[in-house]
Amino acid sequence: MDREREQELVARAQASDEKAFAELIYDAKRRMWAVAMSVTGNSHDAEDAMQNAMISAWKNIDRFQPQARFSTWMYRITSNAALELLRKRRDIPDDDAGADTPDASAPIQQRITTTMVVREALETLDPDFKEVLVLREYGGLTYDELAAQQGIPVATVKSRLNRARRKLKDALVAQGI
Repeated sequence: MDREREQELVARAQASDEKAFAELIYDAKRRMWAVAMSVTGNSHDAEDAMQNAMISAWKNIDRFQPQARFSTWMYRITSNAALELLRKRRDIPDDDAGADTPDASAPIQQRITTTMVVREALETLDPDFKEVLVLREYGGLTYDELAAQQGIPVATVKSRLNRARRKLKDALVAQGI
């Protein structure tokens, strides 16, 4: 969506136009899903995170500053909603905890998929590193968008990405990949 159309829709959404808001969400939805899935690791939690993000965005649309891209704002809200969902889940004891742990005696091809390996490795990263890596690789944000979204200089974004990738690689190597 071009910038002019986006700004028009944002203005209408800020004036309580639900259809304009729905069009803005529709444009960002695929990348929001990628961010939610990469943070939560499963479709049910990703759906919950996206729902929470959309509700939060609608309630706070008046706070959105039109000089930023709406999609960048939504990725940040989605990422925060997914992280909050995970924080809440960690506080609730799970009787099935460990039920999805792969059987170490089975061959690697049967035990894990690439997605599971990467998800486990992502979980070892510090939240700042994980967030910048997920938003860049899964959300497709540019360095400038990441800097604006996180309120940090572009050089810091590049540094965090470099360190996050190195730590992710180390975590994957530690898992034998």
